[in-house]
Amino acid sequence: MLLLGIDDAGRGAVLGPLVIAGVLLDGEGLPKLIDLGVKDSKLLSRRRREHLAPEIKKIALKCHTVEFCPEEIDRVVDFGRKFRKLNWLEACGMADVILKLKPDVAYVDASDVVAERFKEQILERIPFEVEIVSEHKADRNYPIVSAASILAKVRRDEAIAQLCQQHGELGSGYVTDEKTMSFLRSWIDAHGSCPDFARKSWRPAKRLMDKSIQMKII
Repeated sequence: MLLLGIDDAGRGAVLGPLVIAGVLLDGEGLPKLIDLGVKDSKLLSRRRREHLAPEIKKIALKCHTVEFCPEEIDRVVDFGRKFRKLNWLEACGMADVILKLKPDVAYVDASDVVAERFKEQILERIPFEVEIVSEHKADRNYPIVSAASILAKVRRDEAIAQLCQQHGELGSGYVTDEKTMSFLRSWIDAHGSCPDFARKSWRPAKRLMDKSIQMKII
């Protein structure tokens, strides 16, 4: 029996990619994963996540990540209601992970408020038989999904660190981070547009752009 856990990182961020990670295990690997003490990545420090990530990869049969850049996210969101379209994009990404790793059972952290609907969106893209367990808070309830959440978060942190090296300190990339919003505000003031690693369809980015345009008119 091949088991797969899938989770995402960066769903609500205004800067950087959305990362979806999958961890494939067999029956022997699951107890080892539990012994590592994996938890939902949000409950772990960055240092702890970075320590666990390579250990998870040693235990896993295979791992796979899918990344969506801001341009891809904007392209989808601009054609409909933001979070409904984002759910569809995440379902596509999770389906890609399943297609790559071919498990018997896949445990996914449901992005849609209706977990069963999210499951059906994934299944629409799978040409072979697979059982999908789609639940809210799966990253807390299933260690295999916790492991996937750690890999997704570590990869997104790496992407943000690379952006910081290129452009200076920009925080975590989330709208709740003042460093992020200060960086975005300064960039728009200096360039008159959002950077290409920003999600321009996000309301905070649109507000900053509108404010910049109004200031120039005045």
